[in-house]
Amino acid sequence: MSAPPVRRAAAQRPPVPAPPFPAARLAAPGEGAGEERRLRRAFGSFPTGVTVVTVGGAVPRGMTANSFTSVSLDPPLVLVCVAKEARMRGSLAAAPDFAVSVLGADQEHVARHFADRSRPPGADQFDAVDWFPGPATGAPVLTGAVAHFECRAWRSYDGGDHTLHVGRVLSWQEAPDRDTLLFHRGRLGSIGRPGRSPGAVA
Repeated sequence: MSAPPVRRAAAQRPPVPAPPFPAARLAAPGEGAGEERRLRRAFGSFPTGVTVVTVGGAVPRGMTANSFTSVSLDPPLVLVCVAKEARMRGSLAAAPDFAVSVLGADQEHVARHFADRSRPPGADQFDAVDWFPGPATGAPVLTGAVAHFECRAWRSYDGGDHTLHVGRVLSWQEAPDRDTLLFHRGRLGSIGRPGRSPGAVA
């Protein structure tokens, strides 16, 4: 006579821990701004560099931006996102070329200047900083930047409340021994130097 089959107890699964932070959902159009603020804060948990995007021509303009990234090596492409409500969007749309200066850790004052909506219009806004015309495009390039890229406008794409501007790199330089200015959780700082004060960055 065969032995009865052995019934094994079901394995006990450990309880699933609760998430360390409350879940959030995207707000529907017309809802309050509370969820938007939380989403912006979540986006800000990703540290980025800080740049100043510039155009030359008859009415030069600069704008602080941290929504900047490399896209491709072949062809060499970079991308910068600009809010549709920003004056810089129209300047970029009209300009054949633009430049991007990646700011150094000691250039927080430059970032704040080009984020200040009360700065002078046109060429006068560059009186507060050191700059030189880029050799490839003539667009203002900021002295002391850890890197800069001169770009030919290549493509632009709709991105919700922003426009994505892609440029083909014509010329670039770098200063690899200098620290880069960072933007993280609404504050400006650098590696080894935590952000000390809020900074308005596009």
